[in-house]
Amino acid sequence: MTFVNPAAAARARERIRDVDDFGDALLAGLKSTPKAIPCKYFYDSAGSKLFERISALPEYYLTRTEVSLLSLRADEIATVVGADAEIVEFGAGASDKIRIILDRLVRPHAYIPVDISAAYLKATAAALEADYPDLLVNPIVADFSVGLPPAIFSRDVRRRVGFFPGSTIGNFTPEEAKRFLQSAARLLKGGGLLIGVDLVKDPALLHAAYNDNEGVTAAFNKNLLVRANREAGANFDVARFAHYAPYNPHARRIEMYLVSTVAQRVSVCGRSVSFSDGEAIQTEFSYKYSVDDFRALAHSVGFIPRALWYDPDRLFSVHWLEAA
Repeated sequence: MTFVNPAAAARARERIRDVDDFGDALLAGLKSTPKAIPCKYFYDSAGSKLFERISALPEYYLTRTEVSLLSLRADEIATVVGADAEIVEFGAGASDKIRIILDRLVRPHAYIPVDISAAYLKATAAALEADYPDLLVNPIVADFSVGLPPAIFSRDVRRRVGFFPGSTIGNFTPEEAKRFLQSAARLLKGGGLLIGVDLVKDPALLHAAYNDNEGVTAAFNKNLLVRANREAGANFDVARFAHYAPYNPHARRIEMYLVSTVAQRVSVCGRSVSFSDGEAIQTEFSYKYSVDDFRALAHSVGFIPRALWYDPDRLFSVHWLEAA
């Protein structure tokens, strides 16, 4: 008789589901016009580690500025979050930011990290469980960008608070951002949302942040093709694609692409996909906001903008939005 480890079987099912979802989305995106791959698929284990490296780059002001803000304002943040709160982190990555918050909160009820990268999420959750033995840590593998049903969360919590750092809201189009915030307002009713938002600034600073001298962002972008070769049976020649990330001042967004440097055909999930010389795959948008525009957007979907923190150079902002 063969005995099956239930935990191992569950992990295997998750891996199969992740690969199936990625392969389907990849093929659909490459068959569309123009070609595109959803940026949420950046974050497999390798992509998540590359993003940690990006966060430490001198050109990438976002992470260090937000971490500084959270550290300087941690007591004020703990006051607005309140005691006995259940913290839901949307798109949980490295745990350094949430640790700043958890260290100052009064009796946090639970921490629920939500992310699409199962392996990375579980490793992060395990480390938090070890360091915060009195905290209930309940990781959820899910795509928060399509909405999270309240039924998956406990019903007896007194106060639920969302945490959405890193200006990930900028990866959504304005309509997608509005839908996400509407969904979050319903989920967090009676609590609120702590959210990091990157601000409009000198285009030269933005260009440098997404085109670093070490080429880490380029490797992060190209890792999508490496992942496709590994998980979707593709045969991309990564060297035949170039990283390209300009700032579009009219749309107020960074646009990230992988550009084919030759005419070529690639096999993806058993299907042939052709590229002309210079044809691009859109991999990410990163929208930048003014403080007033973001607060107006949040108010339009039912949040009440309350506390606001930003650095002296006004590079980045952290908002507390009350979910009435």
